[in-house]
Amino acid sequence: MFICKASGCWPTRWISCGRTSRAPARCTSGWRVCPEAMADRASGLGFVPLAIGSGLLLDLDGIQIGAWAEEPLPLPAGMTAYGMVTAGQARLSDAETGLFALRAGMFFVVPDGGEISGGGGLVITLPGYRGLRQIGGPLEAAGRLRYIDGCSDTLLVCPPRLGEPCLNHLHIPPHTDQTPHTHPSVRVGVILRGSGECRTPDGVYPLRPGMGWYIPTGCLHSFFTEDDALDVIAWHPDSDFGPRDDDHPMINRTLIPR
Repeated sequence: MFICKASGCWPTRWISCGRTSRAPARCTSGWRVCPEAMADRASGLGFVPLAIGSGLLLDLDGIQIGAWAEEPLPLPAGMTAYGMVTAGQARLSDAETGLFALRAGMFFVVPDGGEISGGGGLVITLPGYRGLRQIGGPLEAAGRLRYIDGCSDTLLVCPPRLGEPCLNHLHIPPHTDQTPHTHPSVRVGVILRGSGECRTPDGVYPLRPGMGWYIPTGCLHSFFTEDDALDVIAWHPDSDFGPRDDDHPMINRTLIPR
């Protein structure tokens, strides 16, 4: 299941729809029909706001986006879970290493399963991949690397090898009107601080702390801020950056005398 807004009724109503792989959305909410824009968005053409509730929000052909709020969320064994705490005090139970206390603005990677409870946030689970266990945060005030249009970003979770997933902090300063752009793979994340808008050809979406979001591959979009900055955590399923067997700090800085 996922929760999102359709252009036909935005911004006053929420619609809950179910999705089957590579098929149009079907309405399960009791509404008579799903608006056309909702079907387009579910098929991968538009920006999707996600309400942080409890349970599964969206299934992207194996990559699952879930959330927890009032109820604990199990983290399945055999899948790597990337989590972002958006509110309150959370408790992470890692099946391998035990209990950890987290708070809003922190993030985690769990490769062996477990459970997250308390507070609220978003979790992305990825099958067939084993990530490196880690806990980090809270976010700094701005990113450490330069990004487009005066924005900045920090690589929070590095890809262990070239091409693997990563997690990023994107900081958008006040009074930013970002250049419209696309990405070659999906983007999933949360709004952690501030306010702004995501602007797309099919609508303008207000962004507020605590909400999740999904941007499909190739979706033209840009972020806009007024007096407030905007801080976003963004998960990428792949990367064109990272170490290789023949290019990493250990081997690059190993000198063998001749």
